[in-house]
Amino acid sequence: MKWFNEPSRWEVQPDGAIELNTSPKTDFWQITHYDFVRDNGHFYYEEVEGDFIAEVKILGKYQDLYDQAGLMVRLDASNWLKCGIEFVDGLQKVSAVNTRDFSDWSVVPIGENPPAIYLRVIRERETLEAHYSFDGENYTLLRLGYLKPGHKLMVGVMAASPDGGGFPVRFERLSIKQN
Repeated sequence: MKWFNEPSRWEVQPDGAIELNTSPKTDFWQITHYDFVRDNGHFYYEEVEGDFIAEVKILGKYQDLYDQAGLMVRLDASNWLKCGIEFVDGLQKVSAVNTRDFSDWSVVPIGENPPAIYLRVIRERETLEAHYSFDGENYTLLRLGYLKPGHKLMVGVMAASPDGGGFPVRFERLSIKQN
C-alpha cells in the first residue's frame, strides 16, 4: 500500500490495524459551495483494476467540525468517492462525497455517536455502491454513483481534518478484494 499525503504520525499495528493522527487543515474537496480545491487529505491505498469489494471498520475520536474518516476510491483529483463518518454540529454523521470535477456532499443523521462504523464499497463496471453498518453484518445503502469504467483506481482508507487540529483514527479489518 502507498500513501497519498502521508500523515506525520501513523503505524500498522501487529493485528493489521492502521492507526494515524490527521494533520490540521487537510481535506478532499473540489470547488462546490466553498469555491476552493483541497486535495491534501490522508489516503492509504492500493491500486485496483476491475470490479472489487472494499471493507473496513473505523474507530475515530472526532472532535472538530468536519473531522472525517472512511473509504476512498480515486481515479484522479477530479474523479473520486469518499464515504464514512464526518463530524458535524457535534455529532457523527454518515457521509458521502462524490466528485466528478465538482464535489457534492450528502449526510445521514444517526442520532447518537456510534463507537465504530463499518463501510463497504462495491465497484461493478462504472458503478460504485457505498454501504454502511454499525454491527458489521446489516448494511444500508448510502450512495450509488458513477465512476469512469475501465481505469485502474486507487482504493483505501482516508482521513482528514478540514477545520480542526487533527484527531486519532484506527482502521481495522481493511479488505480489498477483486470481484
